[in-house]
Amino acid sequence: MIKKWFLGLSLGTSLIVLSACGGADESAENENAQPETEEQAPSGEESAGQPEMPEPDLEGVPDVVAEVNGEEVSKEEFETAYTGQFQQAAMQAQMSGQEIDQNQLKKQLAESMVGQKLLVQEAENQELTASDEEVDQTLEQLAQQNGLESKDEFLSALNEQGMAEDEVMSQIETQVKVDQLIAESAGDTDPSNEELEAAYEQLKAQQEQMGSEEELPAFDELKPDLEEQVKMQKENEATQTLVAELREKADVTINL
Repeated sequence: MIKKWFLGLSLGTSLIVLSACGGADESAENENAQPETEEQAPSGEESAGQPEMPEPDLEGVPDVVAEVNGEEVSKEEFETAYTGQFQQAAMQAQMSGQEIDQNQLKKQLAESMVGQKLLVQEAENQELTASDEEVDQTLEQLAQQNGLESKDEFLSALNEQGMAEDEVMSQIETQVKVDQLIAESAGDTDPSNEELEAAYEQLKAQQEQMGSEEELPAFDELKPDLEEQVKMQKENEATQTLVAELREKADVTINL
C-alpha cells in the first residue's frame, strides 16, 4: 500500500497528494466529503464571496529546519514540501472560511519530516531491500492514482517538473523499504467483519452529520472500500507507534 504522505514529502511534486503522518482519518473524511464539495463549488454566490488564496509565509525559515540523528532537513527541502501542503490547506480553508495557522502548519510539517527521516533511517539500519518487481509495482500504482496510463507517463510527468528519473527511482526504492518496515510493524491488518460494520456505521453517521440526502450504498457494495480504509487506519496507527518509539531513542532537534 502506498504511503502518499511519505512520497509527497520526498518527491515534492504537485502530482502527489500531501498528507501528514497522522491524517488518515481526516483523509477518509475529506474523500467522503469530496463529491458534495465539487457540486457546491460552482455556486456563483459562494464563489464570489470566497477570499483570495493566501500565499505561503516562508520568511524566517532557517537553513537547517531540523536534525535527525545527524541528518539534516534543509531549508530547500522543507520549503518545497511546505508549499505543497500549504496549497492543500489553503483550498480547504477557503471552502470552510477558516484561517490557516501557518506557524502550526510549519511545526506539523517539521514533525512529519522528522518522522519520515526516522523511518528511512530505520529501514536502512535493518538493511531492507527493494526488488525491481516491487519498484515497478509501486510506480504503476502511483501512475494509476494520478490518472496516468503507465509508469513511463508518470516518470515523464515528473521529469517535466524537474525531477530526473534516477532521483525518482531512488525515492521509490526508499518508499518500498519503508513500506516493508511498516508492514512488519503493523502485522496482520486484515479487518474483521465487526470492524467493517463499525466503519460503515461511522460513514453513515458522517453523512447524516453533513446533512446529505443522498442514500448511502449498501454495506456489501462498500465493503471493498471499507476494507481498504480500515487497513489504512491500522497501518497509520502502526506508523505513528513506530515513529514514537524511534523518536524516543533518536537525537532530534527542530529549529523552527
